[in-house]
Amino acid sequence: MNCKTWTRIIALIFFAALAGPAQLAAQGATKQPHYKLVDLGTLGGPASYISNDPSGDGAASDILSPRGNVVGAADTSIPDPNCANPDCFVAHAFQSQNGLLSDLGALPGVNSSFANWVSSKGLVAGFSQNSAIDPLLGVPEINAVLWKDGEIVNLGTIEGGYESNAFAVNDRGQVAGVFLNTIPDPFSPFGLQVRAFLWQKGVMEDLGTLGGPEASAYFMNEAGQIAGASFINSIPNANTGVPTLDPFLWTNGKMIDLGTLGGTIGLPNAMNNRGQVVGESNVVGDLTAHPFLWDGKKIIDLGTFGGDSGQANWLNQAGDIVGSAFTSNSQVSLAFLWKDGVLSSLGTVRGDNCSNALGINSKRQVVGVSAESCFFVTDQRHAFLWENDQMIDLNVFLPPNSDLQQLTDAYNINDRGEIDGLGIPPGCGDEFSCGHVFELIPCDESNGESNCRGGDDAVGVAQGETRHRPNVVVPENIRGMLRQRLGSRYHIPLQSPKR
Repeated sequence: MNCKTWTRIIALIFFAALAGPAQLAAQGATKQPHYKLVDLGTLGGPASYISNDPSGDGAASDILSPRGNVVGAADTSIPDPNCANPDCFVAHAFQSQNGLLSDLGALPGVNSSFANWVSSKGLVAGFSQNSAIDPLLGVPEINAVLWKDGEIVNLGTIEGGYESNAFAVNDRGQVAGVFLNTIPDPFSPFGLQVRAFLWQKGVMEDLGTLGGPEASAYFMNEAGQIAGASFINSIPNANTGVPTLDPFLWTNGKMIDLGTLGGTIGLPNAMNNRGQVVGESNVVGDLTAHPFLWDGKKIIDLGTFGGDSGQANWLNQAGDIVGSAFTSNSQVSLAFLWKDGVLSSLGTVRGDNCSNALGINSKRQVVGVSAESCFFVTDQRHAFLWENDQMIDLNVFLPPNSDLQQLTDAYNINDRGEIDGLGIPPGCGDEFSCGHVFELIPCDESNGESNCRGGDDAVGVAQGETRHRPNVVVPENIRGMLRQRLGSRYHIPLQSPKR
């Protein structure tokens, strides 16, 4: 395997791996929101990126701050000699402020970097290449980094390893992520053990495992609790080809096994400051997965809309949960809101058949993606906002003079109503390789703000009406692919061995 291929594998997995319902009551009179679209653009190259599942099926990390700052990465105009990115441009981590990109830079040298998380006080966690070549893997090394007060801090690695990545940081400056040690492991995509770390006060600590060879830390809250996943032994299961993988909560110096819903794979997708964890877990037989909630005492199956699979993507501090679940006969997957023990469908944008809810704020405003088919093909994707019991296609806020032709995915929404996501410029066929990060900012049309648009400003763009389409027939082979997509956030298959 050549250097370029290994580099892309590391980038891909470290980006994301190391990624008859009740009717909701109307919330008063409907008032159409007004938003101003900001295309955050790039740093001189063709694309900008958000830390999220590369397949687009999982929620993004906490990349939107309460103050409206967005973090991610953007291509520069500098050619990348290692082609770590498919377009062979060096990419740098960025942080937006008032709609303008600020280049966070990278470690010294011609290096790429990526921001995965921003805290409410503006601390940013991610990774950077360090100009060295990993002597064990033969690829450019990446190290976990923390951006603080305009400076980049290399968090390094431990246990003799050469690779690390920071996925989360809280306002106390505690950082969580993953690193590689030097111990061979047949279940690792790198051939070496992947381990979870906590970095605080300049020291990186191995959090251990639940009994198996590997563990990964993905989320952290303000109390310093960490959520991730760990093998519980080294015995591969017949249906998956890998050992049992359980979600964990690390708290008060201990790693707690959250268990599964009966299967041998469970994965966290989000955690709040109360220590509640949501995600997806295989059920008995490992052929299907259900969304789950860890409420602090037990794991709860959130169920589906009669189908066989679903996933929980995000939750707010009150414990309201969003995700997607299949309808009866597993033909269609619809966005859901789980509240007070009730799973409710949010439907789709008018004319679409499938949807997935990716983010929710304290006001229960929900964002996500709706699409004509459950393939979620790029040119069929519509970023949405759900509020006041209606789903709005965010493309209604796309001004005529925009460099973007379509808003495909909305990932996060903060309590000020600011939204981040991905859009595509003309000629782009894949939002994850040539798209631009966008931000939608609430605005007041009466103040004469330029490009401030409401839902009724656009003509001929579907919005408002929410519909359910449970009778579309999807062939069995496509249903199987969709099940795989539900398990793809961390590249752990539901039925086949880990790749």
